[in-house]
Amino acid sequence: MCGRFVSSTPVEQIAKEFHVDEVRAAPAPPDFNVAPRATINVVLDEAHDAAVDRVLEGLRWGLVPSWAKDLKVGDRMINARAETVATKSAFRRAFKHRRCIIPADAFYEWKVVAGQKRKQPMAIKRRDGELLAFAGLWERWRDPEEPDAEWIRSATIITGKPNEVIAPIHDRMPVILPESKWDEWLDPTFDDVEALEALLVSAPSELFEVYPVSTRVNNARDHSELLLERVETTEEQSLL
Repeated sequence: MCGRFVSSTPVEQIAKEFHVDEVRAAPAPPDFNVAPRATINVVLDEAHDAAVDRVLEGLRWGLVPSWAKDLKVGDRMINARAETVATKSAFRRAFKHRRCIIPADAFYEWKVVAGQKRKQPMAIKRRDGELLAFAGLWERWRDPEEPDAEWIRSATIITGKPNEVIAPIHDRMPVILPESKWDEWLDPTFDDVEALEALLVSAPSELFEVYPVSTRVNNARDHSELLLERVETTEEQSLL
């Protein structure tokens, strides 16, 4: 799964790199420890008559399907599995028409270390320093008990099988889209399920670097930039 990540790049730079036409709806501030329920930056394409606008906006992390009775459902849907995203009732409609990209600077996973009770948190990011483009889905939801309530937009990160670098740490990793596939993925009019499923593959191992970070990241209330710094551990050689 992907349960924590880093979003530290300024909104203006994200908008430029993802060719965004409009920044709207309170984009998220820099955060070195993004946790579920947080507002996250999401890139999506919206069709308006004959035109399509690419927007960057802040959505709630944890997808809430339109049929949900309350927001708590989203707590179980921070991730969607690539293997079932086209068929599972919570995601299949969004998979066909409401796909998005969640930009990230890095993500965290926790590795079991022999002889230690506590898992070692690891940071995973691109070697070249470029942003990661997580494949995601988004949805609209409004409280069924409040017909006049505002619509809440939420998102989930799609995960798939790990590559060779991630596999020793975790059995899942976010699906990361290359720039050549962004337009196809974001196009709300493109609904070829088989073609879309073909995009949900593991990113090449050589793109990534992995290193241990402080256990401070375990605290979801700690958002310090220090969390992304490498720490030295006695097990470091076996962790990498």
